[in-house]
Amino acid sequence: MTNEIFLRGLACASFLGVASAYADNRPNIIYIFTDQQTARAMSCAGNTDVNTPNLDRLAAAGIMFENAYCTAPLSGPSRAAMFTGHYPGEVDMLVNGAPMPDSLRTRTLGSLVQAAGYDCAYGGKWHLPSLDVPDGKFGFTQIYPHSDDGLAEACVDYLKRKHERPFFLVASFDNPHNICEFARSQNLPYGNVDVPDLRDCPGLPANFAKNPYDADVIEMERAANFNVYPSIRWTPEDWRHYRYAYYRLVEKVDREIGRIVDAIDAEGLWENTVVIFSSDHGDGVGAHQWNQKSALYEEVVNVPLIVTLPGRKHAGTVMPQLISNGVDLFATVCDWTGAERPGDTTGISFRQLVEEANPQASHQECVITETRFDGGKTRGWMVRTERYKYVLYDRGRYREQLFDMQADRGETRNLMMERAYEEIARRHRDLLAKFMEDHRVRPTRATVHDVPDKALKR
Repeated sequence: MTNEIFLRGLACASFLGVASAYADNRPNIIYIFTDQQTARAMSCAGNTDVNTPNLDRLAAAGIMFENAYCTAPLSGPSRAAMFTGHYPGEVDMLVNGAPMPDSLRTRTLGSLVQAAGYDCAYGGKWHLPSLDVPDGKFGFTQIYPHSDDGLAEACVDYLKRKHERPFFLVASFDNPHNICEFARSQNLPYGNVDVPDLRDCPGLPANFAKNPYDADVIEMERAANFNVYPSIRWTPEDWRHYRYAYYRLVEKVDREIGRIVDAIDAEGLWENTVVIFSSDHGDGVGAHQWNQKSALYEEVVNVPLIVTLPGRKHAGTVMPQLISNGVDLFATVCDWTGAERPGDTTGISFRQLVEEANPQASHQECVITETRFDGGKTRGWMVRTERYKYVLYDRGRYREQLFDMQADRGETRNLMMERAYEEIARRHRDLLAKFMEDHRVRPTRATVHDVPDKALKR
């Protein structure tokens, strides 16, 4: 009996030694994300109206994706996708303030990564649904509450500590979300932005005018919710002031992110750390005369995504593949950390894609974004394929939109109004109908399918 106990103990010690070695070889993960930053709001993305030297540093050291999309263009739902691995519509988290289902509370991304042997820390905005992540819940130690003032310093302090295990650090900044208060002529939570002479403000975007066949439900939502969309009577001058303030808020959060990047340098963490930067959703920034989120315009749903690998491998690469920064992020972090990913999540890991860094590699046929308007009831879906983007809203005139993203990234010509694109539209309808079936999307009317020409399965 004594020998049996001894052998079991030896086997256990051997297993723990292997597990420890495996854990030591796994990379640290630092996930930095902002709130309401559109993909083009970085100077490394070619935007001359904003200067983001620290995001540029990350892009120069890593891999930047041009076609990353939020899973939902609203803070709570987008974060739900990131930290549960589920599309928010299938788990009833499609609006801000929706509670996380009990069935998911113990298998969030933090819980799974913690169970895999990582030290998990979270600083900043949580919003699922509380603004602060509860300390010790969802797998995370809270190192700082919801505030951009002091968040970077808390993250730097965490990075300076001696870590016995690999770590997963999340730094969740609020800006440039303060543009919401700016639009309402309110004080900004982290300091106001002085607007200069109009001649020093950015010009209007090339797609400032709405296309003649834009979905009319968007204007209905704007008219019904002045608190969210005070821009309904804005002049071109107002929009230029808005764009100036938005880019200054991006620069403000870039400076905070720079403190964390400096700490990664100072602590020598590049050799065994994956650094991911993204945002929960974008902002209209005046395109189609739209501010805020919810609508499925490109400026709202296309988000930044930069991944820096250990050793800064493949530095400076730009990738065109389609990524969902919600459900795919969940799958990817599980992949890198060895966390046991729940079988009912459907995101696709982009780990292999970035480690090979082949811009020509195939990845996935499409990504889906779903929305319910903030403060409203309109629902909508986007299907983005390699060349085209199909948008469907659940009501209103011109509720179907189709754009050629190679020729018309500004979404000025709705191809649903041209017979030559019927087959392309049909293919995208099929993709959306399959998504709805696979993810148990409830129709907005119990007996009618939301996708044109489709029937509900009984």
